[in-house]
Amino acid sequence: MITKWQLITPDKNTVSQLAAAGGLSPAAAAVLVMRGADTIEKAAAFFSENSGSDEEFSPGAGFSDPFLIRDMEKACSIILEAADSGALICVYGDYDCDGVTAAALLSGYLTDIGANVITHINEREMGYGMNAEAIRTLKDKGVELIVTVDNGISAVSEAALCRELGIRLVITDHHQPGETLPDADAVVDPHRQECPSPFKDLCGCGLALKLVAALEGGDMDSAVEQYSDLAAIATIADVVPLRGENRRLVRLGLHYLENTENPGLTALIEASGIKPPYTSEAVAFGIAPRINAAGRIGSPSDALRLITCEDDEEAQELSERICRLNNERRELEKVILEDISRQVAADPSLLDGRTAVFCGTGWHHGVVGIAAARCAERFGIPVFLMSGNENEDEVRGSARSVEGLNIFKALSYSGEVLERFGGHSGAGGFSLSRENVPGFARLIEEYAAEIAGSCNSPRAVTEACGGISPVDLTVEAVEGLDILEPFGEGNPRPLFLIEGICEDIIALKGGDHTKLMVNCGGTRFPALMFGTKTDTVPYRKGEEVNMLVTPEINEYGGKKSVTLKVADIRKKGLNQSKLIAAEETYKAFRRGEGLDLRLTQYITPKREELIEVYRAMGKSIFSPLGLYGRTGSAMNYCKFLICLDIFEECGLIFHDRCRDLVGIIEGAPKADTDKAPTMQKLKCHAAV
Repeated sequence: MITKWQLITPDKNTVSQLAAAGGLSPAAAAVLVMRGADTIEKAAAFFSENSGSDEEFSPGAGFSDPFLIRDMEKACSIILEAADSGALICVYGDYDCDGVTAAALLSGYLTDIGANVITHINEREMGYGMNAEAIRTLKDKGVELIVTVDNGISAVSEAALCRELGIRLVITDHHQPGETLPDADAVVDPHRQECPSPFKDLCGCGLALKLVAALEGGDMDSAVEQYSDLAAIATIADVVPLRGENRRLVRLGLHYLENTENPGLTALIEASGIKPPYTSEAVAFGIAPRINAAGRIGSPSDALRLITCEDDEEAQELSERICRLNNERRELEKVILEDISRQVAADPSLLDGRTAVFCGTGWHHGVVGIAAARCAERFGIPVFLMSGNENEDEVRGSARSVEGLNIFKALSYSGEVLERFGGHSGAGGFSLSRENVPGFARLIEEYAAEIAGSCNSPRAVTEACGGISPVDLTVEAVEGLDILEPFGEGNPRPLFLIEGICEDIIALKGGDHTKLMVNCGGTRFPALMFGTKTDTVPYRKGEEVNMLVTPEINEYGGKKSVTLKVADIRKKGLNQSKLIAAEETYKAFRRGEGLDLRLTQYITPKREELIEVYRAMGKSIFSPLGLYGRTGSAMNYCKFLICLDIFEECGLIFHDRCRDLVGIIEGAPKADTDKAPTMQKLKCHAAV
């Protein structure tokens, strides 16, 4: 699927005024204006969330009063009473990075104040959230109070069990509540109705930090100083919006992380290879996946022990174990993606829908969610992956979405065939009987068609800033973008639209990566295309291209220069609206949906057009969109894609839909394209 470029070109006068008033580079000012901070007052509010690295500052400033969260005062009273009486308290966490760090944070604090505390986190096989069997085991151990972190808001039956067994229950969770709240002694969730707290987007660990502040009488300074390193990691890992209090929490947490006294975090930082100054992206790719790996394919107790241990030698050993698990996670993810590639090769129609649904056997459940995210990114449509063991009737799955489809609503629509499901707009989990998989796929596709309309599909969207002159991308200006850190959900690293002429194409790492030398109005930049093999680049020297890029600083021999990291690239002159409309028509034709007979003549290729496309391929391998730009043809994109289908049906080319590449099959025998099934289908339409 073609990714939609959503270009926002800020008003030049507004950008100039903001840059002058705030002492910002034009690029930084343009990004602020693009994201709604178009006045000096709004920009000041944005940057007030960044303060925290000067000597004279209050770490707790900028955070709302934790007691504004509904039931917070009640929760504190219950917890402190249990701590003072010596009652056994269990902190009940979750097995992902957010749940593990939240459990470590709260149990560490309770231990420090002398409470009698243990920690419980489900093994992944037990499922998400509170578990009846675990509750009974905790009762047998003498637990009198359970405090959940990062879970519990949907534990209606489990809360009833706690009341039946005489266990007091305090729930702290950041997920959306259902229609019925659990019957707990206190339910602390900013998303509860009538909760007066002004900030709703905390992750589980961020909420646990606020609980600790409340237990300290509302002292946010102390809580932030002690625990914001853990909360920052969790906030980044859980992909909650980096705005408001989250933005400040991450900014401060990264500052404290550089000087953390936590032996486990120190060992994990060394193992991940990240260097100060730490960024949100370094945490997202270096630290968070390793903590998550323990819960996904090992035991979350390893991650919990790592970030709560006080011995350097033990921390080193646990860190090495978690790194091995992370490497294993990568291999398991690769197995799933390879299996999906085989399924698509055997049945290309799996990618013809508005959504993609895949079912496997023996896929590791802890990695299915990551694989779903990779597939959604690769295919540009919502993806639902599920798997079960060979002799089991139940399959479990994960889903990831793109712009235009709410996963939770899609799962709700398909609820009649599901055993369990949960999630939010961008992601979700579910389980169902294997025999219901075809019905589930049908319902998901039906829902996508219903919300998108007959001629549209959910589609990946990339937002970028237009109107920036290449001469404004100086070393000083690009370094000035760092003031917008931390980057993440809700404040992504900015992309800019840059136009230029491709002057040279250079292979890197044996051709596995590519560097273009691009002349942008007299300013020359190296443009790096990581993961793009040089022999698949469809552009020629002298061609004009449009690129979405992230400008970065390269330092060599003590000299700094600007390099462009390419996120997407197209030949200049392609009309995006027409391309997308044509692709939608093509996919509808592939699905066998009703085609306006008047369109048949416009999408049926003539012999000379087939020859033109075939010759343009040469002996290279290109993406369909890249090849289309290379033809220089006036034919519409739908007809072009149909040409590729005809060639594939005749055995003249291969079309790897997973990698989105096409190429000629050397030595293929001649074939009559008129006899291709697609051509026959078009002729039948024309004859009606």
